[in-house]
Formats: sequence, C-alpha cells, structure tokens
Amino acid sequence: MNGPILYCGDPHGKFSHIIDAANELNASAVIILGDLEPKRPLHIELEAIRERVWFIHGNHDTDTEANWTHIWESELAERNIDGRVVILPDGTRVAGLGGVFRESVWYPSIPIEPKFRNRQEHSEFTPQQDRWRDLVHRRHWSTIYPDEFENLNKLKADVLVTHEAPGYHNHGFQILNALASSMGAKIGVHGHQHDQLDSSDRWLEQGFNSYGVGLRGITAIDAQGKATVIVPGELDEERDHRQRYADVFKDLES
Repeated sequence: MNGPILYCGDPHGKFSHIIDAANELNASAVIILGDLEPKRPLHIELEAIRERVWFIHGNHDTDTEANWTHIWESELAERNIDGRVVILPDGTRVAGLGGVFRESVWYPSIPIEPKFRNRQEHSEFTPQQDRWRDLVHRRHWSTIYPDEFENLNKLKADVLVTHEAPGYHNHGFQILNALASSMGAKIGVHGHQHDQLDSSDRWLEQGFNSYGVGLRGITAIDAQGKATVIVPGELDEERDHRQRYADVFKDLES
C-alpha cells in the first residue's frame, strides 16, 4: 500500500473511525498515540487493519486490569513501539515514547533527581501486594523512566511519536524537544492533550515540525512534514482557546 500514514489521537475505546479512514484512504500505516482503552483485546478491535497498526500506550491504558490486559496481552502487543524505532513500508523510521512523566518517579520540569531509574529498581521498593506482574504497580507500567528515555535517545528516527506533548505546549516538556533533536527527527506527533494547536511559529527554533492530534482525531502527515486533518478531534473547537495560551506561553519564553 502506498497510501498516507495516519496518526490517530487518543481513541479512548472507539476505533471504527480509524478503521474507516484507513480503508477509505488505503493508508500504508496507522499509528495510534495512546489511551487506546480497548473494550476487547486490541487485535480483535483492530482486526480489519491489524497488519497496518502501530501504537504507543497512554496513561489511561493502565487504569484498569482490563485496559492493561487488552493491550499488553493482545496479539498486537508487539506493535507497541514504546522505547524503540520501527521502519514503515515507505522507509520512514518512527520512534515511540508511550506513557507520561510522573512526579513519583521522574518529572523533568522539576529540577530534582529521578526517584527511580527504571521499573526494576522501582519494583524493589514496591510492596509485594502492590506489584503488577511481579514488577511495579500497574499504574507505573505507563510511567516514563529515565533509563528508557536515555536508551531511546541513542537511536535515530525520522518521526518521534509521544503521548506527552513537547515543549511548544504549555503542558508539554522541553526534554522531548531535546529528544527529537538528538534522534534527528524532523516530525514530532503527540496525543494526550486532546487538542490540535498550531505550533508552526516554533518549528524553525525547535528543528522539527510538531503536531498534536485531538481526541479521536486523525491527521495524515507526509515525509516532508505536511499535515492534513482527516478527522477533526472531538474537542478541537471547544479547546481552541488553548491556542491563545500557547501563544502567550511562547511570548513569555522569548
């Protein structure tokens, strides 16, 4: 297939619009940006397009045992690109960083040392009754740890997909800008914030084109970084006021 690459905002349990868009546009790849929350095993939810699907997990994917099981024990678990780089059919190298930063582990916006470097270290301080699959608490399966971040930082990619937003967003993280730069990525795409803001006035300074995809939205992005909204996010209009916050945030930085 030589169709577009589709980047899909947090579906929160709804996938029919993704399947429809992938089939109608003959998409070559479909990348879901976290918070999948499938009601059934993911390979069943996405059976119609399973050979084209890649994803990262979001913070809500560890909220319940069902969410976790339907993703990590799904036949599509191997399509989670968190912490690695995959090569799509058109040759595009896509890196993934799923989950979120949490103050109880590591919150880069606060200038203090991480409390834990990785899940194994964290698990040693986690009571046995609180461990999930004999590791950390289930919630922390969607936490970003420094060692995972640094391992990804050693790789190269054309596109970096994250659940968290990079620094252009007033709820984002500058460290993700540094990650994209180090990896050589020219495109960064994220979910989580359920909005789609225009950050184009920052692209030159950042060194990459940054895009947010809204709640259940879908955006096609080509190799040159040109984006086309296929399905607007459900909250895009309602959260349009966030654009003003983003612009003010930028002015305060400069």
